[in-house]
Amino acid sequence: MSAWLISLEGTEAGKSLALALALLAAFLHAVFGALQKGRHDPWLSRGAIDASYGLMAMPLALFVVPWPEPFMWPIFAGAFVIHSIYKLLQAQAYSRGDYTVVYPVVRGTGPLVTVLGAYLIFGETFTATQWLGMAVLLSGIFGLAVYNLLYLVSARDTLVPALIFAVATGLFVALYTTYDAYGIRATADPFTFLAWFFMFDGILMPIIATLRYRSMVNPPTLAPLALRGIVGGIIAFFSFGAIMMATRLDKVGEAAILRETSTVFAALIGWLFLRETVGPRRVALMGLIALGAVIVEMGG
Repeated sequence: MSAWLISLEGTEAGKSLALALALLAAFLHAVFGALQKGRHDPWLSRGAIDASYGLMAMPLALFVVPWPEPFMWPIFAGAFVIHSIYKLLQAQAYSRGDYTVVYPVVRGTGPLVTVLGAYLIFGETFTATQWLGMAVLLSGIFGLAVYNLLYLVSARDTLVPALIFAVATGLFVALYTTYDAYGIRATADPFTFLAWFFMFDGILMPIIATLRYRSMVNPPTLAPLALRGIVGGIIAFFSFGAIMMATRLDKVGEAAILRETSTVFAALIGWLFLRETVGPRRVALMGLIALGAVIVEMGG
């Protein structure tokens, strides 16, 4: 399968597959975010998810995929640091704000930085139409932030720090997207990068979650938390794997922006399953984010 995927790089078939993978990643990432923000403490949810995908990736990394080339070890170390900071910031944001408030800002802050990073590292450029799409997308993001500041009622006292953490998390989304795209392109077999990445990435948050669990006066029952972790781990494999494959098959900037259509899925999930109030104005602003992503793809 690796050989087949590699053969599609730079082809029209590869571009079409990258589009499908980026949209799949958008939907799955919205589901993944809802799992972390759901009924359990976000720190515990993330710890359970990371432990699950780290353990699932271990036999694949050690016994199935080719071992990494020697130059990959520093790349994995960098990815571990970047993703660790990202997850700490994300948990802080989710602890302070509603999912439908935090998630769009997290996912929408990073695209501009990702596009700039893709230009500097991979030499990718955008057309005038694609920059228009970027402007539409960013107008939706910042319009949503302003609307939340003016009208949101729930979690009002923690809204400003939630938005600050959300913006910081979004910047690290851009950083890890660009960095990981470099990593998956550096190794001969893309599945080598994915398997070893997930194994290393599953180390930190389970330790933090365990310490937090032990300090709780009324800790939650472990069985539902473990189930959430297993489901989230499987979703993470497909979500992160899909977007990373998309960045290898086609342009990093376009794939990153298409993934931000996840804000639309996030709004639906927050409304249907988390019982959060969305409202027509916020839906319209989230729609601008998705529209901007579509313009970027059509203008390429």
